[in-house]
Amino acid sequence: MDSRWFRIGGTLMAGLFVAYIDRTNLSVALPSVAKDLGFAGPDFAITSSWALTTFLIGYAFSNVFGGILTQRYDPKWVAICMMTIWSVTTFLTGFVTSVALLLFFRLILGVTEGIYWPQQSRFAKAWFAPHELTRANSLIQYYGQFLALALGFVILTPIYDAFGWKVLFYITGGVGLVIMVPLYISMLRKESEAPYSVPREGPKAKITLKALGGAPFLLLVFTYITQGMLFWGITLWIPMAVKSLGFTGVYQAIGSALPYLTAVILAIPISIISDRTGKRILVASLGLFIPGILLMLLPQVDSGYLKMALITLALGYYASSFTPNIWSILQSTVEPESIGPASGIINGLGAGGGGTIAGFLVGMLYQSTGSYMSGFVVLGFIVILGGISLVTYGKIKSKPVAVSS
Repeated sequence: MDSRWFRIGGTLMAGLFVAYIDRTNLSVALPSVAKDLGFAGPDFAITSSWALTTFLIGYAFSNVFGGILTQRYDPKWVAICMMTIWSVTTFLTGFVTSVALLLFFRLILGVTEGIYWPQQSRFAKAWFAPHELTRANSLIQYYGQFLALALGFVILTPIYDAFGWKVLFYITGGVGLVIMVPLYISMLRKESEAPYSVPREGPKAKITLKALGGAPFLLLVFTYITQGMLFWGITLWIPMAVKSLGFTGVYQAIGSALPYLTAVILAIPISIISDRTGKRILVASLGLFIPGILLMLLPQVDSGYLKMALITLALGYYASSFTPNIWSILQSTVEPESIGPASGIINGLGAGGGGTIAGFLVGMLYQSTGSYMSGFVVLGFIVILGGISLVTYGKIKSKPVAVSS
């Protein structure tokens, strides 16, 4: 295998695995954190929503501005610095004794991981050819993310059950510091050494709407906001939602992991189909329409097992169809100098902004209805709107551009 896939793709996949473990450890530890910090009673829904989404608030702003501000720096060193800071922050979270300090550390985690995220698109664009982008994005930005979610809940839940929430944060932060930072230093290479890198000589490129792909870029932003709501609205609350369906202990851990394991299994064939057919917009659109319909069917079934099956299929199919393709679509329509900023803008507004809204939406609907499913149904409707937006984007981009004589 070409060393790029192992040295660049494999290393970044491992890094994103750790990043997502650090994002989701609070979802696993939330019951004990709430008890120890004093918000396990009537304030649980609102305080938990703040605790879970403060990360996304920092993530939103730093994705947007971090992608722009770091475009002139080598992505290797930006990634290493950010990983170091967020790993220290995760470790220190195990020492918090107040909600305010918890929120502060989650904000720092969001800011540093938000600056980190656009660097991955810069690596993909610089190290892999256009016909390799879906597979490269699957490896760099997909498998690390969804393997962490597929295995993370299974790994983190037993650690939390055995040692408590403080040790959980010590371990997850320590892995980044002791293992991943040295690995990044030794394995990643400078952007200037990449086969498809763009020379960064001369004045700094301006970030304009035209450089981002023109007005249709706004349709991509809206689409990504809706999928960010779907992903984070479920992911932030899934351990609690699974428990509400009657699954506890190891069954809760497995149930929480199943949607992401399904995504990992489906991603390989769907990525191959996308690269071979070039129908990335069609595949990504179906990755929103079908999950939206499945989630809207939740009120029609009574069994906890059937509800879990619908959630698993919805999230698994969405993640395997939409996530790898949207970055290939973006990298194919944005000017090379704007890849980092464009990735930051779309991920910041989508994952950060959309995820924050969805986190509160699900939490508040749970408080008023006593069910997480009501929030999931609303997310299903919203993501269908995102599918319509992406189809519209595809139709606009497929129209031939008139050339004046």
